[in-house]
Amino acid sequence: MKKKLLALILALAMALALAACGSGDTTDDTADTTEDTTSTEEAEDTAEETEDADTEEPEDTDADAEETSGDEDADSETTVLRVAASPTPHAEILEQVVDVLAEQGIELIITEYDDYIVPNTAVEEGEEDVNYFQHQPYLDQFNEENGTHLVSVAAIHYEPFGIYPCTKTSLDELEEGDVVGVPNDATNEARALLLLQDAGLITLADGVGLEATTNDIVDNPYNLTFLEVEAAMLPNLTTECAIAAINGNYALQAGFSSAADALVTEDAESEAAQTYTNVIVVKEGNEDNPAVQALVEALQSEAVREYIESTYEGNVLPIF
Repeated sequence: MKKKLLALILALAMALALAACGSGDTTDDTADTTEDTTSTEEAEDTAEETEDADTEEPEDTDADAEETSGDEDADSETTVLRVAASPTPHAEILEQVVDVLAEQGIELIITEYDDYIVPNTAVEEGEEDVNYFQHQPYLDQFNEENGTHLVSVAAIHYEPFGIYPCTKTSLDELEEGDVVGVPNDATNEARALLLLQDAGLITLADGVGLEATTNDIVDNPYNLTFLEVEAAMLPNLTTECAIAAINGNYALQAGFSSAADALVTEDAESEAAQTYTNVIVVKEGNEDNPAVQALVEALQSEAVREYIESTYEGNVLPIF
């Protein structure tokens, strides 16, 4: 009996020993598996971090590219230059330099006006950058009467003032009391009166020159009556006047030719011709604006000179 009990105890002891060995192996295996898993996860994490780093680099490159593109856009930004002009010939002459200025990054926007007032007030108030329609005496008078601060930056052309037929087709047909149309602004009226004097129709007081008014007429053999109206209206008075003294640009706009239609025109060497050149005008302080200077350079080019001479056949003369 004792031998059987001893054998049973030995058998149990061996079984426990074997179980202990098996348990140790499993722990080692589990540890190995855990270590392997951890290594794999670390490798995957490292790979993911590497991929993230690689992915972020192109984003920086894109940002740099956007900045470069922005710089290029800024460099190529267009400058807008707004110009107020009489339709003929001023706007037509300006059209000749649109492409030239565009090549320099300047967009020339031309707005046409049919009067002598709004183009100046528009520049004074900043609605327009430049105007091109007037001569220096008119500009000086406008500044004095309106308190504006406009200055000329360049002379471009001269338009011979002319006496045009209305109901009478020649000066020899004039009769006592005939009506003569003249501009109602002081500077252009003086110019008209000087031309009428050159034609032998009136005599002005000595020394009045470019400040002459109808009050300065000292001899009027035909007893002519003067109808003073806005310069732009004179070409429309063909049935109300015997003759009319008309600014060159308005004569051209109405389809008149100083060479073919005018009864008398200003002499190119006369005081009026040298004084009444048409100028580029800006508000004081903008004379050195690069876009304005580029406009002046383009207008005073040989190409514009050739255009004026070939297009207007003496009705408009370059003065540069």
